[in-house]
Amino acid sequence: MAPGSGRSGNLRRNAVWAFVGAVIVSVGWAAAVMAVPGLVSSDSSPRGLRGYHLSEDFCTTGKPTRLLQTYSVSDTSAPTHHTDRHPALDSMNCSMSLKRTGGGSDSEYASLYMRADLHKAVNPAPEQEANKELYRARGYQVTDVPGLGEEAYFLYKDDPSDKYHSVNAELDIRDGGMTYYISYSASYTEGKAKPPSKEELRSALQADGQDAVRAMKK
Repeated sequence: MAPGSGRSGNLRRNAVWAFVGAVIVSVGWAAAVMAVPGLVSSDSSPRGLRGYHLSEDFCTTGKPTRLLQTYSVSDTSAPTHHTDRHPALDSMNCSMSLKRTGGGSDSEYASLYMRADLHKAVNPAPEQEANKELYRARGYQVTDVPGLGEEAYFLYKDDPSDKYHSVNAELDIRDGGMTYYISYSASYTEGKAKPPSKEELRSALQADGQDAVRAMKK
């Protein structure tokens, strides 16, 4: 036997068996993936739309009935809405100018914006989580809201500047590949009429958000 030939033969045999083992493992992994597709899903994988769909008029579909018990739609500025469709992302929004029922001062006005997105190409969860932390860093109070989709949270900030206050409140909901938010903003001067309280806004936006996402499945 030539010097080193035994060692060389062993190396070749080991290489062959290593290759065969890799093939077996690969076939087994492929079978597992076919049986359980979620096994290899990543944070960026699409999550499915779960029956949610768009409408042509989100101001009607997502009508904020609870908030409109306190406000009425301004008679000087009609609501606007828009719907977009794309292979990767469908989107619809609605914007309303509101006036406190029976109010007359500047502090009785507010604006409302609603938007729903259907993410068909990516998982929106990481982006929504980042958005939540960004609001927290900007001084918003962040409260998790259980029972709405996979994740929901309420944002609130009363930002004073001398006697003038700017109030912002928002509810965000994510369920699978659907994201929705309803955002309220108003202002008031100390000593004059105030907007609804934090808890009143949380309750109203939560009720209207729940109704809106339900309507998106009808």
